[in-house]
Amino acid sequence: MDNKPAILKVFTRKYQLSLKPDALAYLDDLLREHDIPDDQVQDAMEYIAKEYMKQDDCTTIVSRESLEKIYALMQLDTGNPSATQATLLDTDELDPEQHLYFIDAMDMPRWLYSHERRSFEKSGGQPSLGGHPTARAQFLRDRFNIIRQVVLRNENFSPPAIAGRDRDSYLKLTTTKNLLGRNGERFLLFGMLTHAPDGRLCLEDLEGRVVLDISETPPGEGLFTEGCFVLAEGDYTEEDILQVIAMGHPPSERREVARSIYGHIDFLGKCATTIVEDVSLASSHHNPRYPLKGDR
Repeated sequence: MDNKPAILKVFTRKYQLSLKPDALAYLDDLLREHDIPDDQVQDAMEYIAKEYMKQDDCTTIVSRESLEKIYALMQLDTGNPSATQATLLDTDELDPEQHLYFIDAMDMPRWLYSHERRSFEKSGGQPSLGGHPTARAQFLRDRFNIIRQVVLRNENFSPPAIAGRDRDSYLKLTTTKNLLGRNGERFLLFGMLTHAPDGRLCLEDLEGRVVLDISETPPGEGLFTEGCFVLAEGDYTEEDILQVIAMGHPPSERREVARSIYGHIDFLGKCATTIVEDVSLASSHHNPRYPLKGDR
């Protein structure tokens, strides 16, 4: 069996590492030398990839020399070369150092949300304690777009694919710009709670703001503060004010749904695990305990 697809699956697709041709050939020869079974090739590559990521001089381009160094260290740890095969096959024991990390905020990759592509893109900028003057505005725009996409993916806000009676029953979001000239109609808006210069409560989105009147709004679930993103439904009055009849927080999204969309992105820079790996770890290690240390 050709081992190269399994090797590339681990190094390239999961860890975003590029193997040089001689490095790929070296790993293939290593698997054949130790006679690793086909169903355990991926586990063996997982072990080597994680050991490579621990090295201080690791880069995204993996060379044969660096892999030879990893192999030499594995032989030293096991005491003899013949024990390396057992090391590659021994994946049942949970090594805490492979799952628990101290992550420095300055070492984390910087991801920016692209509204056009509806995904995250890696930024080449270096983090610093003193942010750029536009950083706060960009942060709010990114947060608005991310939460809005979560709302639109919710089944209650998604129009049916087939036209019919139910097509007009879904919750339709609009923007503050679309309120102009439509006084007397009812709308559902998504935006951030803020205050106008005159002190009146407003709802602001990327296209503008509208003054809110919550004097007759019934109590809702959750805590509403300035700066939080909310869904507000109400009637647009002749005074260009939204008379709010209901206000709530955006619906949450199940972890499985979010992982299916962004699971390939390593936000922390420490080799994100796949859904299959999470299920495997949860089934093989019952009731794990994690000590937490922090300061406040």
